[in-house]
Amino acid sequence: MTVELVCTAHSPIMACYARAPARFDEIEAAFAARRARIDAFDPELVVVFGTDHFNGVFLSLVPPFAVGLAATAVDDIGGVPGPLDVPAETALALVEAVRGEGVDLAVSYAMTVDHGFSQPMARLLGALDRFPVIPVFVNGIIPPFVPFARSRALGGAVGRFLGGLGKRVLLLGSGGMSHNPRRYYPDIGEGEPEVAGYQMSGGHGPGLSKEAWIERLRVMHLEGAEMLVDGRRTRADIFLNPEFDTEFLEIVTGGALARLDAWDPAETVARAGIGSLELHTWLAACAANEAAQGRTPVTAVYADTLEYGIGFGLIYAEAGRADMGDRGQ
Repeated sequence: MTVELVCTAHSPIMACYARAPARFDEIEAAFAARRARIDAFDPELVVVFGTDHFNGVFLSLVPPFAVGLAATAVDDIGGVPGPLDVPAETALALVEAVRGEGVDLAVSYAMTVDHGFSQPMARLLGALDRFPVIPVFVNGIIPPFVPFARSRALGGAVGRFLGGLGKRVLLLGSGGMSHNPRRYYPDIGEGEPEVAGYQMSGGHGPGLSKEAWIERLRVMHLEGAEMLVDGRRTRADIFLNPEFDTEFLEIVTGGALARLDAWDPAETVARAGIGSLELHTWLAACAANEAAQGRTPVTAVYADTLEYGIGFGLIYAEAGRADMGDRGQ
């Protein structure tokens, strides 16, 4: 088995920015380099740890973790719609193995994912269905929050299962870094009645329809992109925190994932916004990489991209030539 890793931030505003950030070219070059590497690696399986933004998971039922045995991406702003090519038997075997290690992992026979999965998949893989993909949902924005130790345990169990497959596996973590998208996704009880109703039932009860929710987010993100460059939304408003982001990057690229066990999710939100909890996906992916004997990741780029409404980071770990064989030449 050979494993490689990519973890990257995502943002709808990366698809509708009003002004390119100063390090735009460096960020785009990092994506291009990873895309080329993935093309060369030609994974036989991709496992994506992603989040949701009230497009597939709603307040009526919130699992901490879930695997899709089949999955389709919605056409939300910043995302790409379409079906994922999920190998259901392998996904189910993964669930059974992870549960066998004491991590309760829910399943969906018809998972809906949004830009939290589809944006990096489209950018890095080329298409949602280019490779067999197992989507792993990690709750990042709905309380009660997941302890960081549990996300590390999830990733470790996933990595040990993957290690027994004898395949080339790409691990992809999508989310973060510091940002606070509460303007778009209100906390429980804080949204307008029609928004709160949608967040509870996903359009199957009082409140917005799914179509109205997606249109609401499209309009709000287009407006939000302008607000970030004309001063109506500031670094403080979005909890942009390079110090927090740098600390996290140093931990995950320093092979010290267990240090994150002591992090308090509520304190993390206070420091770096609700969106920072999406970094659970990075932790799970890095723990899976470690358990599968992957190399320690390195940082390709970090930039405090106010124009995207996020702290942007991308890390990766490549297999060595001995692991890759002829593919590493």
